[in-house]
Amino acid sequence: MQTATTRFSQGADAHGQFGSFGGRFVAESLMPLILQLEQAFNTAMAEPDFLAELDRFQAEFVGRPSPLYFAERLTALYGGAKIYFKREELNHTGAHKINNCIGQILLARRMGKTRIIAETGAGMHGVATATVAARFGLQCVVYMGATDIERQRDNVARMRLLGAEIIPVTSGTGTLKDAMNEALRDWVTNIDNTFYLIGTVAGPHPYPTMVREFQAVIGRETRQQMLDREGRLPDSLVACIGGGSNAMGLFHAFLDDEAVRMIGVEAAGEGLASGKHAASLKGGFAGVLHGNRTYLLQDEDGQITDAHSISAGLDYPGIGPEHAWLHEQGRVEYTAIDDHQALAAFHTCCRQEGIIPALETAHALAEVARLAPQLPSDHLMVVCLSGRGDKDMPTVLRLMEEQA
Repeated sequence: MQTATTRFSQGADAHGQFGSFGGRFVAESLMPLILQLEQAFNTAMAEPDFLAELDRFQAEFVGRPSPLYFAERLTALYGGAKIYFKREELNHTGAHKINNCIGQILLARRMGKTRIIAETGAGMHGVATATVAARFGLQCVVYMGATDIERQRDNVARMRLLGAEIIPVTSGTGTLKDAMNEALRDWVTNIDNTFYLIGTVAGPHPYPTMVREFQAVIGRETRQQMLDREGRLPDSLVACIGGGSNAMGLFHAFLDDEAVRMIGVEAAGEGLASGKHAASLKGGFAGVLHGNRTYLLQDEDGQITDAHSISAGLDYPGIGPEHAWLHEQGRVEYTAIDDHQALAAFHTCCRQEGIIPALETAHALAEVARLAPQLPSDHLMVVCLSGRGDKDMPTVLRLMEEQA
């Protein structure tokens, strides 16, 4: 836990490492581009003009600040903590992903890049990337696993309407991990004009730091909104975790506030004992994937094993390196919710609050359902509603028909 000299918010060191996690494990041909990106990012974040432009687009294009909403009926149902929703699903494109995409696209323009590539699982990052590329007239290519294309057809259609080229990935399980592999291969062969817009707090340095900085607006807003609304900071924060960008976005502004409890919720899939899950911290161990060292699902030989979740956005066999570090430091608690629990929480949120959450978000809501009744009524809990559930209707309807 935190010592007198430790500030958890200080982030990565000069080598892009969070303790023993993070770093840069990339092809030699990519290293000059990675260093160029790091320099461009650091320079931009120190320039008032860039920050002012980012703020303007966050307000006028994304629609920030997102509301902090008192979930009155859910609070009454559970009979414990006072529950607030940070409504990221109300952002333009329907999720938190746009926060990062608008920041990276502004950086890409400053670097003179004309071609944007991205990976996507649930499709929300792909939609957000296609959206900002269309806004600035840039070519956009999105890699998406064939499995995810099948279960996220609406988002595929949205990306194509926005002018993006969708490249199906059939290798492996045809999910997020495989899409990221192909995007990295593309980047290596198109380094001159291409900007890789990574969607989560993973990948080689500076991506984990860069994505977190662009998502940290979530926590900064939440902090001020809670002070305005309740006159004090929240007692606990809850967010779902795949790679972990919405969680880092919410947590970062509170990392040095020891009294604020933080819970990250991984996907337990069909159960941790089944082996069919996406809980890297609960069921994995340290290794290297996609340019960084972090916790991964892997076998005894270090081969990456398949992840599983009802949610396409959590179906990834790793986690952001800053989360791995916070886990080992004991600053953030990490739990796991299975498919059935998430689906039950999804339906409860729909019927109690009139809000259809993403299946990713439903994992966090299931943890709220477990935890909130155990807490006193003056406990203030904030859960990040990372995305809306329109994209998940085919999956939910199919499961409802199977259970009927």
